[in-house]
Amino acid sequence: MIFAFGLAIAMNMGAWWFSDKLALKMSGARPVGEDEMPELHTMVAQLSQRANLPKPAVYIIESDTPNAFATGRSPEKGAVAVTTGIMRLLDRDELAGVMAHELAHIKHRDTLISSVAATVAGAVVMLAEMAQWALIFTGLSGGNEEEEGGGGGIFGSLL
Repeated sequence: MIFAFGLAIAMNMGAWWFSDKLALKMSGARPVGEDEMPELHTMVAQLSQRANLPKPAVYIIESDTPNAFATGRSPEKGAVAVTTGIMRLLDRDELAGVMAHELAHIKHRDTLISSVAATVAGAVVMLAEMAQWALIFTGLSGGNEEEEGGGGGIFGSLL
């Protein structure tokens, strides 16, 4: 049980450590330079300064779907990504609002919070499954009327 819990923690820590690279790779994001999109970089730099954050890396995703996201395990490792679709759809002020929202995710370390929540949820599920198997194999799960230990079904349903 301790090994499984330790493994779950290690896997979630690994997912958290590489979350920025994974999210960017899975979305097809590519880094965009200041020379390619100076307005976007200026906007992100100004908003970052107002939020007292280091400027995150800026990525673009070639997609008509309007979307944006932030990732990174800390403000120093932050990144923001926007789709070409959202850039066509929104005006400058609307896009600034979206980018401010994404920077708030970085500032509040939402990636870390999500990783901790996933670890706790995984541990709860794992413990519930272990309890279920323990009830089955120890005879506390019920059975026919001639066997003892029928109260385990009530206990198991509470889990």
